[in-house]
Amino acid sequence: MAEIGKVVSPGKLASNVQKRITRAQEKVMQKLGKADETKDMAFEEVVANFNKQLADGTKLQRDLKAYVVAVNTMHECSKRLHDCLADIYDPEWFGKEEVDSLVEDTDILWQDFHQKLADNPVISMDTYLAQFPDIKARMAKRERKLVDFDSARHHFASIQKAKKKDEAKIAKAEEDLGRAQKVFEEINYELQEELPTLWNSRVGLYVNTFQSVAGLEEKFHRDMGKLNQNLSDIMTKLDEQRQVNEDATNHSLSEPGTDINKSPPKSRDAPPAPRPPRPTSCQEVKQDVNTIVLEETVVADINITTPSQNETPTVTNGSSDAELPPSFLYKVKVVHDYGATDKDELDLKAGDIVYVIDFANPDEQDDGWLMGVKESHWLQNKNLLAKGVFPENFTQKL
Repeated sequence: MAEIGKVVSPGKLASNVQKRITRAQEKVMQKLGKADETKDMAFEEVVANFNKQLADGTKLQRDLKAYVVAVNTMHECSKRLHDCLADIYDPEWFGKEEVDSLVEDTDILWQDFHQKLADNPVISMDTYLAQFPDIKARMAKRERKLVDFDSARHHFASIQKAKKKDEAKIAKAEEDLGRAQKVFEEINYELQEELPTLWNSRVGLYVNTFQSVAGLEEKFHRDMGKLNQNLSDIMTKLDEQRQVNEDATNHSLSEPGTDINKSPPKSRDAPPAPRPPRPTSCQEVKQDVNTIVLEETVVADINITTPSQNETPTVTNGSSDAELPPSFLYKVKVVHDYGATDKDELDLKAGDIVYVIDFANPDEQDDGWLMGVKESHWLQNKNLLAKGVFPENFTQKL
């Protein structure tokens, strides 16, 4: 076809039409087996390599661009996620300014990664594939010139075999054959030199492309890893701040005068039992208090009127200083049942008396928990084998 805007003379147009007709006739004769066709097996192998190389390059270009689009999508998702963190992060929390800075640095890092992918491997891939259309067009032209050469060769042979020799026609056919052969061989030689070089260039392209992507990914993930580690450290310190605030709140709740019905702090591995039910009326509260006073009076009367076999002088609550456990601090009365949830805890019933003692290692004491031994065990066995921890707010100091 004539190029758009290019003026074609009637003679040239007629010549092109005639060439197409001649080529079509030649191809038909070759397919019917009435004319031989010039074959070049080496070139056909080069053509097969070219087609494979073009298909592979086109697929790589498509997948590479899809990867860049996915990176851009990840950038947008990451930005929304980190912007959300910055919005919900209270100003008085630890590291507010650092979080805002990390959000900004993360966005910049994603932008840089996306831009360099688009500028380096993608552009290189586009440049590589841009040369294929021109080569493909010249290969098609070579195919046409080969048909012209075969046609001229067959025409020259037929004139030579004619019974009536026409030297002028023979000379003209020979001239046309020489011209067709020259045109074909020129373009064939160029492609025979160029196509193998193009085929070998694919290795360098693949190396550069994947080295570029791998290098950009490695730097991006390394830098992003540092930002993520900084963010993780800030979150850890924020959680520590939260725990300090909770411990301070729990400590204030464990002071005398606080509501004993609240559960002890959940700082131990095994949580304490659920908080006991609150009395439903003033009458029930009064009855509980009267019961406690009555029990204490009865115990005191028994201890005063019934001396021990060793005639040990009696004191309040039936104990002397010599009978108290080592590291004794004070006594408490259990006001609510508590079921032990761990082997180092005491199982208590309302009304039990417990001797509170020091922890062997103060660092092991949790807020809201005491170490002690039941009075009944101590009076009977005089040892601390049954000592354990228990929640302070389930008891009342005596």
